[in-house]
Amino acid sequence: MSQTSTLITKKDNHSYKEVYLSVIVPIFNEVESLSVLIKTIADVLEKNQLPYETICVDDGSRDGSAELLQDLAKNRHDLVAIIFRRNYGQTPAMAAGFEYAKGKIMITLDGDLQNDPADIPELVAKVEEGYDLVSGWRKNRQDDRLTRLLPSKIANWIIGRVTGVKLHDYGCSLKAYRREVISDMNLYGELHRFLPALAYIEGAKITEIPVRHHARRFGESKYGLGRTFRVVMDLLTIFFLKKFLTRPMHIFGLGGLILLITGLLIGTYLTFLKLIVGLSIGHRPLLILAVLLILSGIQLLISGLLAELIMRTYHESQKRPIYRVRQVVKSSNIK
Repeated sequence: MSQTSTLITKKDNHSYKEVYLSVIVPIFNEVESLSVLIKTIADVLEKNQLPYETICVDDGSRDGSAELLQDLAKNRHDLVAIIFRRNYGQTPAMAAGFEYAKGKIMITLDGDLQNDPADIPELVAKVEEGYDLVSGWRKNRQDDRLTRLLPSKIANWIIGRVTGVKLHDYGCSLKAYRREVISDMNLYGELHRFLPALAYIEGAKITEIPVRHHARRFGESKYGLGRTFRVVMDLLTIFFLKKFLTRPMHIFGLGGLILLITGLLIGTYLTFLKLIVGLSIGHRPLLILAVLLILSGIQLLISGLLAELIMRTYHESQKRPIYRVRQVVKSSNIK
């Protein structure tokens, strides 16, 4: 068995009989902060007597983070180290953490010490009040105003308007999830920043609480304005999933019908000019427009039908229900 496989299966020998809390930390070039972070998490959760495990997912680090994680995992009963073969991105790292986690509640946070593990008990307490997802809000964020804070505020407003989930801080990695919510979601691309929206689609009860945020002590930020294009593309994906996940024909069909009907009306008008009035229509741009609209409308309608078939295959092959039940209440006399 390879060293990586040994580290991953280490969780099966966890000293706790039942893990209540899984803390998932994606790591990419954070060797300087790693030891401090793991110790801080342990101190906070042991003080609050929460049975826990810490799952650190090394996402192809090149600064020695993977080697340090391996050494730490061999000597700590509370640490699971997952080492990727190369850099895949934060979303796959979080997905791997969710897959290997055993806790009933899952916490995610960054590995750069800007999120404060001391806030974890408050997030857990909020989940225990009945929420499915609790998102952190970096109310006093310690980042550059021009390059980080302003773009973040604009992005949060746009995301809230598009998704319908009003949060002050979508970008905060410090969040708490019930296991049932995570089990209903599949992560692809770079959708980690839209987990509240994905959870909302699944019917999750969501809230937000202020959390502490510290200035970066080590290394450099992995985020920048270059993410904007990817965020916009992911936002379009989320919008489509929220509105048309189980009825894609509604968007393709509506667009197709509008184009088709418009094209047919223009065609009817040109036919009237040709046959009744006797005018030549061969040189008119309207003729080209009519043909283009009719063909585009037909293509959109066909795309809608194909999308319906694909979506039905997706749901039926996975036996994935199109609804989510929060609870069933009935009289104790009914068996």
